[in-house]
Amino acid sequence: MTTMNPTAFASQTVLTSMKLELDKDALARADAPIGVFDSGLGGLSVLAHLVDELPHERYVYLADTLHVPYGSRSSDDIRRLTIQAVDWLVNQGCKLVVIACNTASAHGLQAVRERYPSLPIVGLVPAIKPAVLRSQTKQIAVLATPATLHGELLNTVINHVAIPQGVQVHKYSLISLVPWVEAGMPTDHQAVHDLEQLLQQLFAHQVDQLVLGCTHYPFFKPYLQAKLATIGQDDITSLSLIDSGHAIAKRVVSLLTQLNHLHEGREGQLTALQFYATANLASITQVAQRLLHQFFPVLDVSFWQSNVTDK
Repeated sequence: MTTMNPTAFASQTVLTSMKLELDKDALARADAPIGVFDSGLGGLSVLAHLVDELPHERYVYLADTLHVPYGSRSSDDIRRLTIQAVDWLVNQGCKLVVIACNTASAHGLQAVRERYPSLPIVGLVPAIKPAVLRSQTKQIAVLATPATLHGELLNTVINHVAIPQGVQVHKYSLISLVPWVEAGMPTDHQAVHDLEQLLQQLFAHQVDQLVLGCTHYPFFKPYLQAKLATIGQDDITSLSLIDSGHAIAKRVVSLLTQLNHLHEGREGQLTALQFYATANLASITQVAQRLLHQFFPVLDVSFWQSNVTDK
């Protein structure tokens, strides 16, 4: 697949009116794409919420499939890869960047915000607050990668939100889950057994809110819900599944509205997505197309091998 060169923007014509110059610049920024970055395909679950809220925007999605998964990497390594990815999205002319990866947000968000202070950058943190507010048993759980569970971002939220409310947070990490999603969630995978064991532990601890703390995990929400349906009605009502995708999309809408950078497209116009992968484009495209078809029945999408290189 041919590598696409970074988007080139023509220089603005010097205008006599400063107001007109600012208005023209605002229009140029409104037409620029939103960048979405994840270590793999999980960020497509966040993209689904973004497209639902902002169907007329253009999107550039970067999957760092060369280095997936991030969850077992060191903090320094995750920070380096996150900076590298955001640098690339900036070179594509993105007007806003969403780090659609809890692990990259936990270890790289502060670094990229310091690197690009004028660029809106939205990161993820597991949805602890809504879980705490909804819990009746005062027992909630977070399912995430080791790097997210040990990150300062998550534990700060737990200390400030859960502990003062007397809510106990159980932490779980299953290394089989991200590879399972990236492989298309086959039914004979180790992850199927791991999730069954997890549900047993959650019920044993009377957990009634499960926070899906990785963007890959919402893709198996239907599987978990179906599994719960086989256990019994009492268990169905006692365990809710929560992710932060909707809240992130609302935050993006708010930021673009404040900046006057919302793009107003034509009615019926297809959402445009450029999907880039840093490795294994052919195999990733197959899985991505299946997930995209599930969440985006009508989408103008093109697939490319990215030119991101290790620094």
